[in-house]
Amino acid sequence: MAPMTRRWLIVLIVAAMLVATPLLVSARPARSSDLTADVLATRIRGSVGVGWSGFVQSSGAVQIPSSDSFASLAQLLGEDSDLRVWWRSAADWRVDRIRSTGETDLFRQAGTTVRWVFESETATVSPISTVRLPDASDLLPSSLGRSMLQGARAEELSRLPSRRVGGIDAPGLRLVPHSAAATVTAVDIWADADSGLPLRVDVYGPGEKRPVVSTAVRDVDLSTPDASTTAFVAGDSVELEYEDSVDVAAAANALSEYDLPATLAGLGPRNGADPGAVGVYGRGPTTLIVLPLRGRVAGPVREQLRSSAGARETAVGTVATVGPIGILVTPRRLDSSGRGSAFVLAGAVSAATLERAASELLATL
Repeated sequence: MAPMTRRWLIVLIVAAMLVATPLLVSARPARSSDLTADVLATRIRGSVGVGWSGFVQSSGAVQIPSSDSFASLAQLLGEDSDLRVWWRSAADWRVDRIRSTGETDLFRQAGTTVRWVFESETATVSPISTVRLPDASDLLPSSLGRSMLQGARAEELSRLPSRRVGGIDAPGLRLVPHSAAATVTAVDIWADADSGLPLRVDVYGPGEKRPVVSTAVRDVDLSTPDASTTAFVAGDSVELEYEDSVDVAAAANALSEYDLPATLAGLGPRNGADPGAVGVYGRGPTTLIVLPLRGRVAGPVREQLRSSAGARETAVGTVATVGPIGILVTPRRLDSSGRGSAFVLAGAVSAATLERAASELLATL
């Protein structure tokens, strides 16, 4: 064999080895773990302070009716998303959502959220709210995994075999909710054994063999990112806007005069405190949010709901279910100021639970 030919053969072999090695590493069976379900769940719940960075891919198959006020939520639950993440703590992070139509970045720092739209070079600054609609940060496996385990009971948990996720041998955990109101039938979580950081979450609806929502890291660095990675710095061409509320849920909670009941349909408040104008009830994946909306906002939501398959008119409002998600819009009522408003009840609960909750709610007004 000629020296030149032999040299190129060696180069090709080395290149093939460099390409094949990561594939072989990711394909090898994951090491098993002897962690119990309870211990693994405890580590997952305690992972909120774990710093990390990486790339996340998520997919959703829940086509909820959309309106201008809930468009971003519909995209999160019904589309595929590519997310770049830098997470220093629960109060200091950055999540970039990359789509074929553009990029939107979320920054959380110093009591504010900044939403930066790359194409329009517009940055919207709003205060942190304890009540808000889900955003891209809630779709991270770390956030979603911890949320799904909120209030989970020992008898609802079991171990799953380990699997390779993002190059890490991750022990698995299955949650099967024991609640008559639940529409999520199972949640599978794989996490880093040492830190408890969730790396993959699959959520299953009734009768579904494939997840209705799935989110997983594709590569991950389990070290705290530098502070400069999560700081938003506005360039000269960036247009800054300021809003009092991050979304319609936060606005309703801040401005509405309603005081919701402590429990609805047998579900207690998710955070343990009595709700104000907006309530989030339930535990784990069995979650119900209730919020008042002005007529000009509630009307389009109701019309979108009526146009969806399987929508029904009931004595307490228009109701529809899409996979594990149920939505109900009550009839328009006049509040103490004489303005028309309605309530939207939505979450991973059954239609019967929605109707019972709406009936109890309307009886208190």
